[in-house]
Amino acid sequence: MLAQVSASKKFIGRDLSLVVLPEYFLTSFPLGESLSEWKEKACISTQDELFEIMKAFCVKESIFLSGNYYETDENFPELYFQSSFIIDDAGELILNYRRLNSMFAPTPHDVMEQYEKVYGYEALFPVVDTKLGRLACIASEEILYPEIARCLMMRGAEVFLHSSSEVGSPLLTHKEVAKRARAIENMCYVVSANSAGISGIDIPMSSTDGLSKIVHFEGHVLCEAGPGENMVAYTTIDIPALRDHRSKVSMQNYNARQRFELYAPSYSSFSHYPANSFVDKTPNKGLFIKTQQDVIQKLQG
Repeated sequence: MLAQVSASKKFIGRDLSLVVLPEYFLTSFPLGESLSEWKEKACISTQDELFEIMKAFCVKESIFLSGNYYETDENFPELYFQSSFIIDDAGELILNYRRLNSMFAPTPHDVMEQYEKVYGYEALFPVVDTKLGRLACIASEEILYPEIARCLMMRGAEVFLHSSSEVGSPLLTHKEVAKRARAIENMCYVVSANSAGISGIDIPMSSTDGLSKIVHFEGHVLCEAGPGENMVAYTTIDIPALRDHRSKVSMQNYNARQRFELYAPSYSSFSHYPANSFVDKTPNKGLFIKTQQDVIQKLQG
């Protein structure tokens, strides 16, 4: 993979400064493994040798690198998290974001009270200010949850780095619509990298393929890749133009026109999927299903 990035930079040009890798670039996803089995099989920490290799590579190629992986944490030894990272061109891990909404993977929300005691609330929505702009990560299907992008925008995000593994279709998929919507409503660029197939499992390899893209802050697609491994989805991201757009008094300045006080009481008064659902319970995939069934029953009641 790193060799492909290096070769791509030679083709694209020396100005290439930011590379986003797809979800599952290190592993596939769990297929029947228990949480403990997957933790042993596929999860690493930020101290792993793989991170040292990527850090050295970023220095060598003078790039920022972002991707997604399954992460262990000594503070939560029974769990793992699905995390997105950014390494800068000095070889420093400058951002590590843990996915907050997942169907079958543990999240900080499942142990929220303890997680906040260890890391604090602000650790849930990290944004890093760099020479390339203010960067943040959104993982996979989280692009469908506008609150996550909104909370990152509140903290200054200008570019969403979206590692994904999703259905590639000539039709507008849910995620395709969401990428454009998140760009427009937050006045942010979206850099979305999709996996170019997953081999070695029974699911057809090209079910998650194509449509890696970069979306402009006004919602139009600047570039888009077809199927297969490629580096076609590249373009110039103009941060000064974005900041100029955000500075103007206009109906299209959606960030400046936000009225968060209107919505805060509703969010604080209603609960759907509960926090701390793993507290005093054995974490397992059946618990994810049971929790969602309980939420559906409550909403129907």
